[in-house]
Amino acid sequence: MSAASVERPHDDRPLIAEANRLMDRNPGYRVEIIGGQILVSPPPDVPHARALTDLMVPFLTAGLHGIESKVLQGIGLWLPTGTEDYAIPDLAVVDTDIEDHYVENNCYDPAPFRLVLEVTSSNYQTDLRTKVAAYAGAAVPVYVIVDRKHQRLHVLTDPATGEYTNHRVHAPGELVTLPDTLGAKVTLDVAEILKAGQPKSD
Repeated sequence: MSAASVERPHDDRPLIAEANRLMDRNPGYRVEIIGGQILVSPPPDVPHARALTDLMVPFLTAGLHGIESKVLQGIGLWLPTGTEDYAIPDLAVVDTDIEDHYVENNCYDPAPFRLVLEVTSSNYQTDLRTKVAAYAGAAVPVYVIVDRKHQRLHVLTDPATGEYTNHRVHAPGELVTLPDTLGAKVTLDVAEILKAGQPKSD
């Protein structure tokens, strides 16, 4: 997998220090730095966690958690957009040599990332806008967004010059096959995924 290279900076890290303080004071919250801005996300609710677990199944069934790749939750992705920028996608498919690409602050170079996936929360605009540019800038080949608010599944591919050149939006009733670049055939049932991400009705 080829992706944007990331230099290992060695200066003082005031934003990272503040982000780590915020995490210490707010257990369960996800703290990221994108575009030089600290972003804080609340802990996931049960529907978010349920959708994420259900989403792992087709990746695992396809054999992507094996010898050549791994399916992992919540690992840091070092971004080339700023000297302290990093994101923590909900789910990632990565090459098995991911640990050889450590940068700092529990974050890894984008090179081994084949796919990142986000399940939206209350701050859904971060996933639909801010992270689109961030992941494209890091040249992550595939970005999948489960948009719980608008009941859509977004698949973004072909990053070039800081943006994804292919962005497809899928509705319930569709079966979506992800690009072969993942290393195996993965098909997602949009209706099932979106249903898993909704609160149970009374």
